[in-house]
Amino acid sequence: MAEYTGKLIIITAPSGAGKTSVTKYLLDKIPQLAFSVSATTRKPRSNETNGVDYYFITEEDFHNKIQDDDFLEWEMVYEGKFYGTFRSELGRMWNENKVPLLDIDVKGAIHVFEQFDENCLTIFIEPPSVEELKRRLSSRGTESLESLQTRLNKAVFELSFKQQFNKIIINDKLEDACKEAEAAVKNFLGL
Repeated sequence: MAEYTGKLIIITAPSGAGKTSVTKYLLDKIPQLAFSVSATTRKPRSNETNGVDYYFITEEDFHNKIQDDDFLEWEMVYEGKFYGTFRSELGRMWNENKVPLLDIDVKGAIHVFEQFDENCLTIFIEPPSVEELKRRLSSRGTESLESLQTRLNKAVFELSFKQQFNKIIINDKLEDACKEAEAAVKNFLGL
């Protein structure tokens, strides 16, 4: 990746562990950061905006972009639901003298970290327990019993990779997790 020499931050976690909440907190507290909008083939939720939360694209468009090597990383995170990070997103942010903040899945985070190594800070947000994760996912009201079990099974698998990340933060109390992430990012950026 010789064309990219800037720093970047990755927040990753099993679904429901709090990575989006931590990401929003960091973007609010550290003006040097910019949110990297991921592409996805899933349908938007009622509170999501195209181009702000995600780039919502068709599966055909997604596969065309894979063929064109437009993604830094991409994964089929759930059956038939693809997610990816556009190379152009990172380039745009670095050109604006911002540090990209990626909120991506665990496998994608590992793939990006392997490409950027010391220029990359990876933060794994860990739920206090699988039982608490189940409670959080259930309280969203967006999951069927089947999708809830799929997410929990995936979470257990993803937790097995947590030692591969620079920083592990247990999100038992969101405010504490956010402050711990802020301290890690400021230290990494020399702020």
